[in-house]
Amino acid sequence: MSEITLDFGTTAQKRTEGEAIPVVLLALDQGRYDMARSLDELRALADANGMEAVAEVVQKRSVPEAATMLGEGKVAEARLVCQNLDARAAIFDGELTGSQIRNLSSALQVEVLDRTMLILEIFRARATTNEGKLQTELATLRYQLPRLQGLGESLSRQGGGGGGGAGARRGAGETKLELDRRHLHQRIEHLEGKLREMEKRRGETRRARQKNNVPVIALVGYTNVGKSSLLNALCGEQIFEADMLFATLDPTARKLTLPSGLQVILVDTVGFVSRLPHHLVEAFKSTLEEAAFADVIVKVADASDPQAAEQLAVTDEVLSTLDCGEIPHLVVYNKCDAANLTAFDPAMLLTSAKTGRGLPELLARLDEELAHRVRTIEVVLPYDKLALADILRSRGSVLAEEYREDGVFYRGTVKIDDLHRFEPYLV
Repeated sequence: MSEITLDFGTTAQKRTEGEAIPVVLLALDQGRYDMARSLDELRALADANGMEAVAEVVQKRSVPEAATMLGEGKVAEARLVCQNLDARAAIFDGELTGSQIRNLSSALQVEVLDRTMLILEIFRARATTNEGKLQTELATLRYQLPRLQGLGESLSRQGGGGGGGAGARRGAGETKLELDRRHLHQRIEHLEGKLREMEKRRGETRRARQKNNVPVIALVGYTNVGKSSLLNALCGEQIFEADMLFATLDPTARKLTLPSGLQVILVDTVGFVSRLPHHLVEAFKSTLEEAAFADVIVKVADASDPQAAEQLAVTDEVLSTLDCGEIPHLVVYNKCDAANLTAFDPAMLLTSAKTGRGLPELLARLDEELAHRVRTIEVVLPYDKLALADILRSRGSVLAEEYREDGVFYRGTVKIDDLHRFEPYLV
């Protein structure tokens, strides 16, 4: 069977430690979205992949050139820019076909990536869990499959047949393109099967949580709005955080005790980005479904970013594909320490994972959303019934404790499902 190269981020492998690869950003402005904003985001994505954008070449054009997206003159200009600035790669702000990638690379004499390829390369480098790696490989293969034909002339070679004698009776055989396509289909089916098994195990974990009646709170939002920092600030757990796009990919769950004493699971999910590639949405859908099974969804935006509203719109767009409409939503504007707060409504939830501002208010709001789950009670448990105190501590919380002649007095919170156990001993 023929071998296929699955990685296209070769520039990332060529750089030495600490060296940023100089790249040129290419874009076709058809007036469909804010081009300046999109290029800023592409620049940040390049930076997250160890690249430095040294120039931008943008063409305003209503109809793209079929072969290269950009017009002939703009391609010539881009080639000169790449040569003059010693750029080692060019990144196009959008998706390209296989033949367009080949044509642009040939014309510019540098490696060419598109926006999706760049994001896939970041995901490939950042995924740490086995599931994250499989999801990234699956997204990569799905992206490559329709582009095989444009990857180069070598894919049209025929194999399997013979030039004469017995070999001639076998016929021409399969082309390398057909072999590669069949290999990709087989690998995709294999990965889909493995991910289904992992999703089944995640479903069992989720059912165990539901059986134990542990509420789940999902942090969702744009990449680099501080979701991981917020989880660390609330839970005291140190998961990786950094000021870059897609710093963390794999969902992380941590236990959190609310002021009422209710114990919940706080889940940090993969971040979103505008025009998130369809292949990634599909591949990571099982991971994102943690939000679909949450009791409360906390949508996090960057208070210091003028495009915070657009960030929330992207978040809502992705959530709409997961049927999360009936789940309570809270909107939190994080990084308020770096924001101009005069522009915000005082009723908004403003937080800073860095300074701790607004975290008590956020916890109080979460308690309000989940108030139907718990009840504060006062009981006197006879000494032969102190086993109930273990339930109070493990599934609720103890706010006060006092030993008396007739038993032990407790004031605490219990889940509604456990309330019947304590009713005979209520004060």
